[in-house]
Formats: sequence, C-alpha cells, structure tokens
Amino acid sequence: MGSHPVNLIIRFLLELIALMAMGFWGWEQSDGWLQFVLALGLPITAAVIWGVFAVPDDPSRSGSAPVVVHGILRLTIELLFFVLATWAMYDLGYLILSWIFGSIVAVHYIISYDRIQWLLNH
Repeated sequence: MGSHPVNLIIRFLLELIALMAMGFWGWEQSDGWLQFVLALGLPITAAVIWGVFAVPDDPSRSGSAPVVVHGILRLTIELLFFVLATWAMYDLGYLILSWIFGSIVAVHYIISYDRIQWLLNH
C-alpha cells in the first residue's frame, strides 16, 4: 500500500505542508534579515536532508540514493521531519492543526506498513 499512487500523493502533500510549517516557524522566530534566513533556510535544509539521504531502490522514491543510508536511519529522518513540522505548528499556536496533521501522518505510516517493513529490512 505504501507505493499506491494515492498514498504517494498524500505523502507528497504532507511533505509540502511540513516544509511550509517549518518556513512559517522560522519566519516567526526573528525580525529583519534573520527572519528571511530562517524562513528559507529551515525548509531548504530539511528538503535537502529529505532528498539526499535515501535507501537504494526505495519503491516510494525514484530509486536513486545520493547518500546511501540504512532503512532504519531513513525512517528516523522521515519521522523527525514530520515530528518537527507538527511541533512547529503546535509552537505557532495552531494546536488543532498540529493534531490533525500529526494524525494524518500517523495514519499514512500505518497504511504504509509494507514500506516500513521494507525500510526495516534494508
């Protein structure tokens, strides 16, 4: 189920929302030029980490892995990515939104149990 097109679209939307939450959180942390650095730097850094560290032949990705990592590390990166985004929403005062987002992420990973098993075995 982890590679089903609908699930992959949901995952992509969750990734975009997470990046936006990180950017909004960065924007609210300072004033002036640092505000721009954080608002752009945090989501760009998160996106680079997300895109670079991969497990070769991951069925939910393109298959390429610029920096090869074990599946457990990849799963940890993904969970940290979404936990940080959920926390950013919570910290910004979007309590209900953070609970909704976190719940959707949890359901997504439950539905993607086959991918989690694959990651844990690679």
